[in-house]
This record gives sequence, C-alpha cells and structure tokens, in this order.
Amino acid sequence: MRIFLPVLIFLAAACAEQKTAEDLAVTAAPAATPRLEPLWVATDFSAPEGVAAAPSGGYFISNVVGDATDKDGEGWISVLSDKGEIVESQFAAGLDAPKGMAVLNGILYVADIDQVRLFDAATGEARGEIAVDGAAFLNDATVWQDTIYVSDSRMDRISRLDGDAATTWLEGEALDGVNGLLGAGESLLVSTMTTGTLYKADSDKTLTVIAEGMIDADGIGIVEGGGWLVSAWRGDIYAVSPDGKVTRLLDSREDEILQNDLSVFGDIVIVPNWLPGTVTAWRIVE
Repeated sequence: MRIFLPVLIFLAAACAEQKTAEDLAVTAAPAATPRLEPLWVATDFSAPEGVAAAPSGGYFISNVVGDATDKDGEGWISVLSDKGEIVESQFAAGLDAPKGMAVLNGILYVADIDQVRLFDAATGEARGEIAVDGAAFLNDATVWQDTIYVSDSRMDRISRLDGDAATTWLEGEALDGVNGLLGAGESLLVSTMTTGTLYKADSDKTLTVIAEGMIDADGIGIVEGGGWLVSAWRGDIYAVSPDGKVTRLLDSREDEILQNDLSVFGDIVIVPNWLPGTVTAWRIVE
C-alpha cells in the first residue's frame, strides 16, 4: 500500500466521516441487478491504474510503477489483447505516473501528474505534452463531445484540452476528490472519492447527483441494459440502477485486490488492479 500513501492521507478523514452514508447507500441486490462473470486475469503489470480501448483491438493499460506522484520517468503503457495476453509490455515508456487515458483522432492522451502526455495510438511514438497549470494529481481522462477532459483529484477540478492548451472547465467543493470521468452522449459522468458520488454533468456545467455513498469511487462504465457500474479503488465494484439505487457487487478488500479505473466495452468489464499488479476481465450478466 506504500504507493497509495499520498492519497490515503488525503482522504482518510473524509472516508471515516462518510462511513454511515456509505452503509445506508448500499443495499441488498435486487433481482434486476447485473452480475459479473469472471473471464480472465492478466499478470505482470506494475501498479496498473488506467485502461482505454486500443484502435487495433485490445486495451491500453497504464503502469504507474512507483509512487502515484513521483516524477521518476519509470511509468509505461502496455497493450493487452482482448484475451488477456500482453501484446506489448512497453508500448510507450518514460512517463512518470500515468493513470487515466483516452484516444482521440489517432492520439493516445495520458494523464500524468501535472501534464497530459500524447502518443501515436498506432505506434507509441511520443507526440509531446500539454501542461495543466496548477495541476497536482491528474487522474482520469475521457473523450466527450470530441474533446479530451481530465480530472485532478487534489485540485477538485476538471480541465478540458483546447488544441495544445488546457483550461479549467469545472471546479469546486462538489468535486472534492474527483476521479472518474466518462463521456456519455449529452452528459459527462463524474465520480468523486470523498463522498463517493456519481454525477451527471451537462454542457452548461450543471451537476446532477445520480447516486452517493461509493467512497473512493474510481472508474465508471455504462451497462447496456440500463444503469452504471462504478469501481472504488480500495476494492469495491458497485452497480447503480437508473433510479440511483446502489448495490455492491464485489468487495475484494480482504484479498488486498484494488479495483481501479473500471471501464466497460459492450458487456465486457476491464479493471486494472494496482495491487497485486493484475488486470481483471468480467462479463456483465443481466
């Protein structure tokens, strides 16, 4: 858990205060709640955190390697097949602590502490970087309305990339511990760690609460039959129904398996596990 110490210190008090709210928000599974059917587990990663679909098939996986805030140049991006085989261990290397990723117009965008790193999504060739002024802990990235958005968990801020510059799109107390982002049609889905809230943000920057109580919320995925999946990095995966009811599907904390940037591709769920350095695939069964 050494690698998560900065985040744990930052969030420990807030998590303790929210315990009651979390317990009230999590209910027994109703009949319509989706199940997760295990498919495979891939190994040999180093603090894997983020996932994005690779244009050639399979998935990009970010490897933080060291501490989540160390500018050590030791991080890398792997390519994983849809069967769980490592296609290329270090597709792109020399990053610091790469986390969330998104692909737009053939470019792989990677959130890397205080800048967004760019790579050719086909070859892994470096294509520069975009500094984010005042950034402290860039975490997730997504494509929404043909634009890249990134979250900053320490600054409670969402930035958007405009050409080769980053500008603040939304910030404030509601985004305390903001983590997961997912572009979804007319809305941007947002998760926060401190209160464990899943929001829907519209283009006018209005935030609407979908569900609460999923402390340490991380990745967000859309369930084709309706609703969402949300991971909490400490070891939970939740199902959120269209009416906002929260059901815990998985708790792997006792096994010390972290559930990081959960992403859904059709009926397949891909989750990097920072600890113990694996990537897990599930199938959604409704």
